Amino acid sequence: MNVQTKKIKIRQETFTLTNQRALFWEEQKALILSDLHIGKTAHFRKNGIALANQIMKNDLERLSILIEYFKPEKFIVVGDLLHAGDNSDVDEFCSWRNQYNDLEFHLIEGNHDRISKKLESKLCLNFKSELMEIEDFMLIHDFEKKHSKFQITGHIHPGFVINSVVKKIKLPCFVVTENQLLLPAFSEFTGLDTKNLPKKGRFYVFTDAEIYEI
Repeated sequence: MNVQTKKIKIRQETFTLTNQRALFWEEQKALILSDLHIGKTAHFRKNGIALANQIMKNDLERLSILIEYFKPEKFIVVGDLLHAGDNSDVDEFCSWRNQYNDLEFHLIEGNHDRISKKLESKLCLNFKSELMEIEDFMLIHDFEKKHSKFQITGHIHPGFVINSVVKKIKLPCFVVTENQLLLPAFSEFTGLDTKNLPKKGRFYVFTDAEIYEI
């Protein structure tokens, strides 16, 4: 896997964007991502749609490589860690999680994160809440206008359309505005929203080979 990076400054803090759908907050030593949707493939299989479990395995392999690359102290998911509660994919995720006992695991709850006390214990979470405030920043799944702090969010699964000679191509992206950093969906098994995006933002569009600022 090819990890490409681009550093940006937000309110004097350094964030490293990657072409692997996650970012690293240097001062906090935190790997941050959103929308893993663990259990989505198992949910589809349960409902009669044959999907290979390799989809989730690929996501977890990418995540392992990012952990090795950045060596974070904290792993923060900004919502939708899960897709449909507890299922066999969650068991596999928990086995993967147990490889990193020294890594703090923080979850900002998203609209898909229906987590019982039993499941919370199974996931080995160090922190679970609707939002997390760190200095001048707030991590929350979906943007809230009522809050004044700079928000790091997910939920939208942002995408950018590039018009080529042959066809239109949709690519995942980060979006940065004056008061928001919108994360791409980490899982590759998600759609891309190219319409409901923040206005007046800088787009960081990425491929396997490069990150482009638009």
